[in-house]
Amino acid sequence: MSTDTNQATTKGADAIDSAIARGIDFDGTTIPQAKLDLYSNVMALEGNRQRSGVSNTMRSRIVRIGAKHISHPELDTMLADAGFSPLKEREIAFFYGAK
Repeated sequence: MSTDTNQATTKGADAIDSAIARGIDFDGTTIPQAKLDLYSNVMALEGNRQRSGVSNTMRSRIVRIGAKHISHPELDTMLADAGFSPLKEREIAFFYGAK
């Protein structure tokens, strides 16, 4: 497999879902069945959970993923500019606290 192809298959959320469906990690190793079973069971529970609304879920995903890539002040501003509530103290502590 070429480097370009390998990089393309390891980018984005769909790459993770695809690897899980195949049961093969990015390094080519088989994902143990116990891990796949646990993941499937937890995802089934999540799939049955009542949702509080699309905007709430969007904000949650933005915060959870954005905190990995965007500074606290910048993400706070971006949230406010888009009409979402700013970061909560517990989010700031969790995502930006001392590591």
